[in-house]
Amino acid sequence: MTDARPAELLALALDVAREAAALVRARRAEGVTVAATKSSAVDVVTEADRASEALIRSRLLAARPEDAFVGEEGGSAVGGSGVRWIVDPIDGTVNFLYGIPQYSVSIAAEDAGTVVAGVVLDVASGAEYAAALGAGATRDGVPLSVRAPAPIAERLVLTGFNYEAATRIVQAAAVAALLPQVRDIRRLGSCALDLCHVAEGSADAYVEEGISLWDHSAGGLVAREAGATVELAVGRGGKEAVICAPASGYAEFRSLVEKCGFLAAEITPFGE
Repeated sequence: MTDARPAELLALALDVAREAAALVRARRAEGVTVAATKSSAVDVVTEADRASEALIRSRLLAARPEDAFVGEEGGSAVGGSGVRWIVDPIDGTVNFLYGIPQYSVSIAAEDAGTVVAGVVLDVASGAEYAAALGAGATRDGVPLSVRAPAPIAERLVLTGFNYEAATRIVQAAAVAALLPQVRDIRRLGSCALDLCHVAEGSADAYVEEGISLWDHSAGGLVAREAGATVELAVGRGGKEAVICAPASGYAEFRSLVEKCGFLAAEITPFGE
């Protein structure tokens, strides 16, 4: 690793996330414009996504010009410091488009390939989820911890759906198999926030296929630092999947989602 300290990277990420969230909030009040689509006609990009990413990149690289950068909307920069910023300028863009208050700014700092700092800022509520490697996770400065162990039948599971129809068909079948075996299933629309909900104990588990690096990097660190296990797998539809649950009950949940058809291959530990 470099000499970059996780606490310093976290402080910078928090400052920049707050500024980006203010921009996103203002753009929502002005009215949302769809700028383009990506993987399908329902996978939208707004002008606010682009403006938020541009702001985040500008602020981070002004403070640390030797760092690398990768963002969901295509922004990238090669760096020589060993630190790379991984950014989702609005995670939950469809919620943002419709005015559903479940979208976030997600900023992670990776040092020599390991995520060492992460911020997920809930734009609508203002809640700030943050974590530094080895230092625990917080919400608005208050330490977080996952929910106590519960039987599978009493677990609330979060999930999501990919924007490609073929993958959605596979996901729908898996959800149908899982639903009778758990307390209930929720689809909230922001991977980053879903991981933070597991971290704070407002959900028991999360599984979703079709997730990208910028979706899970910051939220994954928050969840792990709060006591969850977060792993990557190949989903049944062939795309990368994320599985997250409190460490104490993770093995049982992983086994269940495999049996229900969420996964297609052997799971690889997160970050390896």
